[in-house]
Amino acid sequence: MTMELHCFGESGNAYKAALALELSGLDWEPVFVDFFGGAARSDNFRALNVMGEAPVLVDGDVTLTQSGVIQHYVTEKTGKFGGATQDEAREVLRWVLWDNHKLSSQAGMTRFLMNFLPEDKRPAEVIGFMQGRLKAAYGTLDAHLAGRDWIVGDGVTNADLSCCGYLFYPEPFGFDRAEWANIDRWLSNIEGLPGWKHPYDLMPGSPADRA
Repeated sequence: MTMELHCFGESGNAYKAALALELSGLDWEPVFVDFFGGAARSDNFRALNVMGEAPVLVDGDVTLTQSGVIQHYVTEKTGKFGGATQDEAREVLRWVLWDNHKLSSQAGMTRFLMNFLPEDKRPAEVIGFMQGRLKAAYGTLDAHLAGRDWIVGDGVTNADLSCCGYLFYPEPFGFDRAEWANIDRWLSNIEGLPGWKHPYDLMPGSPADRA
């Protein structure tokens, strides 16, 4: 049975789940969520996910929300991306949680404020504050990646697939890949994985569609 990932291309959190599914080799297909058209607030979508958020994975009788949970489900089904040992598995979880709290949540908000709000509604002081917090997060990740190809162990894990979630997007939000040599090299490693796709190629929906 083909799994369905309810998602949209602009969502970095949806990209984390979609990329894990795509690289795992599982049979899946994207189902477009018209987030900017209000679909996530509809009764039909709320019946699927009471939180009103994408992504949502539907696999037969199993419905899962939150990108980290979906990534873990991919690991359960395939044995991939979870770390080679119990110590690595705990380290993968540590970085996924760090990303959700320190990197993706702030990158997602800043990117939204800078690109998806009308220009006269963009709060400059808030954006500046968030970019400062993001700079600290980039520094943490870049320092960790010094001398490493991957965040945990010798291969790609959910730590990588989570932390990269927003870093491939072209819209400005305070991340210049060229300024962070170790992050840049690591992102190139991810781009070189068989099956890797840019978020706007992997999922339906992009700013160009609304232009």
